[in-house]
Amino acid sequence: MIISRTPFRISFFGGGTDYPAWYCNHGGAVLATTIDKYCYLTCRYLPPFFEHRIRIVYSNIENCKSIGEIKHPAVREVLRYLKFERGVEIHHDGDLPARSGMGSSSAFTVGLLHALYALMGKMPSKHQLAMESIQIEQELLKETVGSQDQVSAAYGGFNYICFMPNKEISVRPVTLSVERIQELNSYLMLFYTGIKRTAADVAESYVGDIESRRRQLRIMKDLLEESISVLNTGRDLKEFGQLLSEGWQLKRSLSTVVSNSMVDRIYNEAISAGALGGKLTGAGGGGFLLLFVPHEHQNRVKEILSGLIYVPFKFESMGSQIIFFDPQEDYAELEREAAKRPIQPFQELESDVKLI
Repeated sequence: MIISRTPFRISFFGGGTDYPAWYCNHGGAVLATTIDKYCYLTCRYLPPFFEHRIRIVYSNIENCKSIGEIKHPAVREVLRYLKFERGVEIHHDGDLPARSGMGSSSAFTVGLLHALYALMGKMPSKHQLAMESIQIEQELLKETVGSQDQVSAAYGGFNYICFMPNKEISVRPVTLSVERIQELNSYLMLFYTGIKRTAADVAESYVGDIESRRRQLRIMKDLLEESISVLNTGRDLKEFGQLLSEGWQLKRSLSTVVSNSMVDRIYNEAISAGALGGKLTGAGGGGFLLLFVPHEHQNRVKEILSGLIYVPFKFESMGSQIIFFDPQEDYAELEREAAKRPIQPFQELESDVKLI
């Protein structure tokens, strides 16, 4: 049995420039960190004693005889990608809800790849996990997703991630003192709006014509560089919060569905209570709201947003990990024997049963 643990992420600046439609022409970059909230995938080979060969447990339960029957698109395509031929059981658990802007879909893909590779006795690198997850989501699943979430989930940490026109990706850890990192973390507050949405649906509203958003995306890149300067030069971190506010206004201008009246109301209430800036953590539309709040105003912001779920968090640096590995009995021989002599249903054997 294998258990993988893969972190969710928070993106600060540069979101939108990580879509291939943009960075393959102009390059792109994001500033993002992973946090101590995780996606867990448990995988094991399934003994050949069941009518199904594949069992998947998430918000639904699927019992399938073949990969083609699987309804969960990521599970289906990952198993196909790996040419997985064995019976397998997969369980998913998460610390945060899906469709909430925390990179949960990509954390699932990265974590599942990692767990299944481990089950097969292989140790993929972080780069391999990131690049193969990008390929699965963008090319096999045909989803309108960027490339930052898979990288953050695989690598972990607080990173400056660059996307090259030749599709190469560079991950540069942001090297700050422990005290500086903790100071930044202490200003950040995370609230769940309760609004679920699919990131690809929001992204489709502006990625299809992304060249027309050239001005906004280039300014976002400038804000990213300025934020790095604030972090590295010892300037007052409150400037970071003000940059978040500028970035959010730019992000809202990409499409009318990036925000909505409810999100705008929540955001404005937080600002009036003392927050300096903030943003929705993903493509937009709902999910989690990240706020930068000076310490003296944090209790007031909690009071104003008491109708939302407040989620304390800390930065994490490990990325996707195998946290449990227990070599189990190899059922390969049993599977081969079962294939030769399929188990008959009990009712077909009743005539051979003698009562004494």
